[in-house]
Amino acid sequence: MLAETRRKTLLDLIARQGFATLDELVKALGVSESTVRRDLEALDLSGAVKRTHGGAVYPGEVRAMPALEDRETASATEKESIGRATASLIDDGESVLLDGGTTTLEVARALVGRPIQIVTNSLPIAQLVTASPATDLILIGGYVYPRTGVALGPQAIGTMKTIRVNKAVLGAGGVVADGVYNSNLLLVETERQMMSCGQEVFIVADHTKFGRLALARLCGLDEVHRVVSDPGLPGPYRELIEAAGVRLHLSPENPAAEARDRGANGKSGGTPTLDMGTSA
Repeated sequence: MLAETRRKTLLDLIARQGFATLDELVKALGVSESTVRRDLEALDLSGAVKRTHGGAVYPGEVRAMPALEDRETASATEKESIGRATASLIDDGESVLLDGGTTTLEVARALVGRPIQIVTNSLPIAQLVTASPATDLILIGGYVYPRTGVALGPQAIGTMKTIRVNKAVLGAGGVVADGVYNSNLLLVETERQMMSCGQEVFIVADHTKFGRLALARLCGLDEVHRVVSDPGLPGPYRELIEAAGVRLHLSPENPAAEARDRGANGKSGGTPTLDMGTSA
């Protein structure tokens, strides 16, 4: 079978199921695992699929909400790399609470197919995760904010009061010297409850969010355990994070090379290139 035909068959299979494991694809095509890995790498680099741990997910399966569509192209490469770097800090068998947003959606993409438990109040993330039988999903209900598809408010907060997870991963609308901010007061109230659910609290944000102020203050930097960003993070903010006693992880500087390495090694998730400070 020609490579072009084989890759089209792979894409059709992944698109039909939403997610497919490496073993499923090898059996379906009757070719070697290394051949499927190379084909998935090529499809990933073209943007047709997203490589995950042990397989691939079809990005078209997630229906974007209006506000997500507005933001999804901004710093897209950095967010994707941050997502893989964050996923590499989460162990199989753990439970993780994912906030809604474009960066946390990339974390979810990198986690799909792994034997973990994902708790989320985000409909786009839930839609993505349900494509994988290997990943358990708990969906938090409540008032669904129509622009982002995220459940907020008293019902969501009440549900989360009974939940404890290994890691809570939250996005940010802005990070300045006195802490982390977001653009919606109801969202911030919900996120504060999310923070209380996690043994470890992560903030995931690309470099453009640092030095930017948003409407409502979520927390001080010293209230989180880890920050995951990209190499464009300004030096003063690296120092600020370190001074707060927070562990800083930066995604790889060359996402394209990272994708090639993942294809060669058969692994998903970037290795953080910088680790500063200690856990708060």
